[in-house]
Amino acid sequence: MLRAGSVLQRVLSPELTDHALSFRAWISLVMAFTLAACVSSPQTESLHHAIPAPLSSPVNLSDVAFFPQADYQCGPAALATVLNYSAVAVTPDELVPQVYIPARRGSLQIEMLAATRRYGQIAYVLSGSLSEMLQEVGNGKPVLVMQNLGLSRWPQWHYAVVVGYDLTRSEIRLRSGTIRDYVMPLALFEKTWARADHWAVVALTPGELPVHADEIAYFQRVADFEQSQSGEPAIRSWRAGLQRWPVSRLMSMGLSNQLYAQGNMPEAAQVLQQLLLADAGFASAHNNLAWISLELGDSVAALHHAQRAVELDADDDNFRSTLQAVQSKISSGK
Repeated sequence: MLRAGSVLQRVLSPELTDHALSFRAWISLVMAFTLAACVSSPQTESLHHAIPAPLSSPVNLSDVAFFPQADYQCGPAALATVLNYSAVAVTPDELVPQVYIPARRGSLQIEMLAATRRYGQIAYVLSGSLSEMLQEVGNGKPVLVMQNLGLSRWPQWHYAVVVGYDLTRSEIRLRSGTIRDYVMPLALFEKTWARADHWAVVALTPGELPVHADEIAYFQRVADFEQSQSGEPAIRSWRAGLQRWPVSRLMSMGLSNQLYAQGNMPEAAQVLQQLLLADAGFASAHNNLAWISLELGDSVAALHHAQRAVELDADDDNFRSTLQAVQSKISSGK
């Protein structure tokens, strides 16, 4: 009945797994390959020219937990690292059956995101900007990243956690493999990260937003989150989004729908009313408010909003159906 619009989906490649064989050997190998290939590091070079003010001081999140990985299991180890930092007590062994696929000897990205949500955290996929990723770390959030420690033709997928950086030395600090503090040249990190499509994730506690939040991306991740974490955690997440984007159709509809699902119809109606004060031409909000008003016993408001939705989009079958239902209920006197 209630509609929030289409949830955008990002397809994650089933090919990306964390085959973490002989980590030290692979690091040596990739450094040799990279130097030979002379691949550029454009984002690192840009930071060399002008270090953003938020990144001017070195950062080291020294209290981030470290879980040395077992063979092929850098996925569970890296995920346990970021979850523990968000006060979720879980071990890599507990995560193995949830994210590790023996046949692939690794963990799929989509399983890593789903497991993050199961533990009550929003898995927010970052944009791929090196500067923005480092600013998350500077803001106190370790970042789960994927690297390709091999070459595009012979990939060696690996999960690690970024816990610090020093741009004056052009270095990045990782929890990686069997090394607690792996300090890596930033340019080399960028190359291995770029070969994994710049995949990076922060685990957000409901109510938190990333430093550089994108409205559509945030909506998508909270919509995914509430599939398994409805109720108060989802409501806190939608409220945070609406505070960041006060006249957002996406955040208002998401919050209103979740409030409605939890039986809080008066506040669900209030959220839509507030949105319509700033965006009176949003037909879906009128349609939803018509249903809620009808359930609250306000037939006058229900008829007004149902008619307004049809006026704004007469071709929408759902809007016409809502108007017919409201008219039928009013005429029946029920």
